[in-house]
Amino acid sequence: MAKRLQVIVQDPEYRDIQRSARLRRMSIAEWVRQALVQARRSEPSREVASKLEAIRAAARNDFPTADIDRMLEDIERGYGSGMPS
Repeated sequence: MAKRLQVIVQDPEYRDIQRSARLRRMSIAEWVRQALVQARRSEPSREVASKLEAIRAAARNDFPTADIDRMLEDIERGYGSGMPS
């Protein structure tokens, strides 16, 4: 279902929007819809923010690790051991 959205802008701003729409050969309404879509896409979602926070929290820790080749060998050995995943 479509909803109507009314936005009040000052005359100079309206003229700028009108000019931009005209240059792109589209209506003001279509120009505004596309601008809103672009603005929404540029905003990080809450999901992205929570993932970044989890990464930052993990990076603050100092976990033990091993040489990458040794870790890959251990992983491969685990695959062949018949242990349930």
